[in-house]
Amino acid sequence: MRRTSIIIAAIVLSITHIAPAQNRPQQIEDDAYTVIANPGETATHRVRINWHTNLNSGKSYCVYTKCSDIDWEQARKTKARQEVCTAYDSLFSKKASGEDFYENVRFLRNTVELKNLEAGTEYMYKCGTDQAAKIHYFKTAPASGKWSAAIISDFHAYTPLPKRVESAMKMITTLKERHTDNLDLILHVGDICAWGGSYSFWRDLYNQSYFSKYMWAGVNGNHDNMDRKSTRLSNDYFHYVNNNPENGYKGEKGVCYYFKYSNALFIMLNSESMRSEEGLASAQAWVKKTIQSNPSRFVIVMEHYQWFFATNGRTSQYERWRHLFDEYGVDLAISGNNHIYARTNPLYNGVETDGNKGTVYLQTPSSDNERGQELSEWTENKDLIKFRWSEGVRTVGGLLLQADDHKLQLTLYDRYGNALDNIEIASKRG
Repeated sequence: MRRTSIIIAAIVLSITHIAPAQNRPQQIEDDAYTVIANPGETATHRVRINWHTNLNSGKSYCVYTKCSDIDWEQARKTKARQEVCTAYDSLFSKKASGEDFYENVRFLRNTVELKNLEAGTEYMYKCGTDQAAKIHYFKTAPASGKWSAAIISDFHAYTPLPKRVESAMKMITTLKERHTDNLDLILHVGDICAWGGSYSFWRDLYNQSYFSKYMWAGVNGNHDNMDRKSTRLSNDYFHYVNNNPENGYKGEKGVCYYFKYSNALFIMLNSESMRSEEGLASAQAWVKKTIQSNPSRFVIVMEHYQWFFATNGRTSQYERWRHLFDEYGVDLAISGNNHIYARTNPLYNGVETDGNKGTVYLQTPSSDNERGQELSEWTENKDLIKFRWSEGVRTVGGLLLQADDHKLQLTLYDRYGNALDNIEIASKRG
């Protein structure tokens, strides 16, 4: 599928410029845009950077150094791998003004993997060819000890309605303020873009300050996977605005992926590739192999589709995954999509345990202040689901994950910073 979307830069015959994103924070346009830092397979020592440049921009570079090197005297420079991306070209979309249009979008995708980094260290970096380019930041994972993450999802970035993103970014600020130390990374559970095929939405989203201050890791949601008309569904939209580890299985490399973050193994799944039983089988075979090959103190699996329909508690993806999670010792399973928060205690063989074994299933609320759902009568799985929460159609919530070598602690906060739910997951491995 991606072979139809990539043309090697050397054979480019025409140049098409991209209209500048709305509300750029800088007066002078950087030659690099849609910049993001993603974890490497081992996030203690590797980080992967993705950015885009115009077709005629030539070679592009990432310059990086520790934040303590304030004069950039020890900075290192690495040349990007480049490819032409046409995945978003000529798709029907909307401008920030609400006007319908077809996006002319062809650009160079630039990727680098920074290696041999120091664990638990803050870095700064610039992308492109302009030495005065905007400075971005990330922090590598610690080798052991404490770390933290904000967890956010379902904010459906859509330039005609900018308050969606504003609500989600304010929620991250609230999580940051409720944490005594600085956050280490941001995790998202999908549907961060209204239509993944609308490139202008991604570009505008990545201009938000939190995309320049932190490492991000997330999963492909159904909205991220679609164009406006839902006629061209593709994981390319998610793939080309990230530079995730290419360690997934066939057809899903860079979309399904895993990374080790300190003491935790994160396994990131694409719900859209698991709609059929054949697709599910492929994903599960890969998950089994990944867990077996990467012994870790904690195993965390993330996918977009919900474990339960939390309106009334009805079972959803939980039934498809619980036997594998039991057998392979998954500690925490995170999902989104349902726009209602729901959380279990550790479950094993369909029964709640004392925490010595079993998986905690958790699904995030929406955060755009316009996509929530009302809770209805709780009629199913009352013995499994321990807590549900929603503000109704205008829901904004997020989670703070705090970890050390012995436990994971997750706290649900509302938009006002009120802690609504909390669970602690003890390590089951010495």
